[in-house]
Amino acid sequence: MDAITGTAAGVPFTALPPSGGNTGRAPLIVTWHMLDAPRTNAAFAAALPMAGVPAWRVHLGLPLCGSRMVDGRLDRHLELAREDILLAYLGPIVHQAVEEFPAALAELRRQLPIDDQPISILGASLGGAVALRVLTAPPSPIGAVALVNPAVRVSAAVELLATGLGQPYGWTAESRRVADELDFVGRAESLTGEPPLLLVSGENDHPALREDALSLVGVLRERYAHPCDIELATVPGLAHPLADEPGLEPVPQSPAAVAVDEVLTRWFLRGFDGLSAGGPAVAKTRPAQFETE
Repeated sequence: MDAITGTAAGVPFTALPPSGGNTGRAPLIVTWHMLDAPRTNAAFAAALPMAGVPAWRVHLGLPLCGSRMVDGRLDRHLELAREDILLAYLGPIVHQAVEEFPAALAELRRQLPIDDQPISILGASLGGAVALRVLTAPPSPIGAVALVNPAVRVSAAVELLATGLGQPYGWTAESRRVADELDFVGRAESLTGEPPLLLVSGENDHPALREDALSLVGVLRERYAHPCDIELATVPGLAHPLADEPGLEPVPQSPAAVAVDEVLTRWFLRGFDGLSAGGPAVAKTRPAQFETE
């Protein structure tokens, strides 16, 4: 079966059917893409198809992205960032994506043959902030989480973008409040439950994002009853993006995307193997093929 495209409660999505030709009900993995390439749900589905996973992989489009770009213009992102990186750009994208997710999830369950198992979520870059924010108040039980080069502290993403724009960001009381809300190292205790979590960090990702990723992993390992449910996989040679610019349309996988796709596929396969055997969502042993820290 080919990819299914559509909308769920107004949210555009690209859905990939379970591997193995399964036509019955199957688990669900929901993803949110990055603002770097690949920056649309269709492009992200092509970059990380996880083709060997026996679950629906439903890639949701972020607000202001893809078919929801303002006036169909990618440069509108730059205008919003220059207006206020956090309060006019990054913050509204995260907040709207989180607010629209419950209705979108309910609609996906009506449109697709999804089973009753806890869902899994995956977010990359700013999409990682969306996934973590969802995890603070999930509309449905979460069985597993995966993050790829995530913005686990949105303040780091703000400073990186400010550097790219060549203008310092003027922090205010309101922007610091929003940054604190989207600081998931500082808010680790607000994350619901203890779902197994994989954090994929590119060896050449921005140092600030890598440092925050290490901090989140450390905090969660201290908090979890089973610290080995938290894994950090470093992908050699991986920078921040997973595709070449402009990242709007599906293209063949880059070598970096292939490497990340393989890590994610192994992670989710272990989880679904555990479920089929009546075990935990993800096994509590680290496979040798992950380069962990």
